[in-house]
Amino acid sequence: MPASEITAAAAGSWTLGDRTVRRMGFGSMRLTVNPDRDVAVRVLRRAVELGVNQIDTAGFYVSPGGPLGVGAGPRRYATDLIRAALEPYPDGLVIATKVGPSFDDATRHRELTPAELRREVEENLRRLGRDHLDVVNLRIVRRSGRDSVAERFAALAALRDAGLIRHLGLSNVRVDHLDQAQAIAPVVCVQNAYSLDGHRWADDVLRVCGERGVAFVPYFAIAGAGREAGAGAERDEAVRAVARAHGVTTHQLRLAWTLHQGPHVLAIPGTGDPEHLAQNVAAGAVRLSPDDLARLG
Repeated sequence: MPASEITAAAAGSWTLGDRTVRRMGFGSMRLTVNPDRDVAVRVLRRAVELGVNQIDTAGFYVSPGGPLGVGAGPRRYATDLIRAALEPYPDGLVIATKVGPSFDDATRHRELTPAELRREVEENLRRLGRDHLDVVNLRIVRRSGRDSVAERFAALAALRDAGLIRHLGLSNVRVDHLDQAQAIAPVVCVQNAYSLDGHRWADDVLRVCGERGVAFVPYFAIAGAGREAGAGAERDEAVRAVARAHGVTTHQLRLAWTLHQGPHVLAIPGTGDPEHLAQNVAAGAVRLSPDDLARLG
């Protein structure tokens, strides 16, 4: 079947709290890179046409600047683009956003205070045009011995109790952070950098999430440890060989490997290109054998 005809349903589904989502989702960080907003609108609408019903975003996904530090022209927010493309939102669409660090040039990576977290939540509500947020992930900056999530996660839990947030998650965390948060309120997902090629320190986080029924949502699943520079070369030969055997690209193979790490693993590959979008979604139909997985490592 051509990639353009494969939908997100091929990857299967998972339940986030009271919402059922397809395991193949869409990450919006790269949408802001292209100054032509119409391209982003087309990609988002095509994602929904292909059955994607979970979209990852953040108020700090913005160009110029933002986490990627790229872009030119007028300021573009991913949350604004999502609203422009998809409002009124389709039934069943889950939008997950993140709050936590500052990405202002003067205070980059400073942790936001509880009061600032509330303002970030309200800003996400305003830009998305929603009266509540489906999922809010508390993104942290890991600093050994001084990175407790308790106070700030409790602040988000209070906003959930007030009806501004439906479900809570965590991002860039260890197992002890998950322990802290779950002692305060339910956690539906953990979003960490993780891939075949890098960030494998999070293997234990992935495992514990599976044991506890918490979704594990990797970012940089295609890029690996190199982020924008791309995946490393350590497994290139095996990746190319297994990809050839399945008639897919190495990017698709890495996404397929990600989904094979457990039924609780969700994928959120991002792109600003409609053709790449279709290839990413089609990766959900790739079925790897135990021998394939052993060869990839």
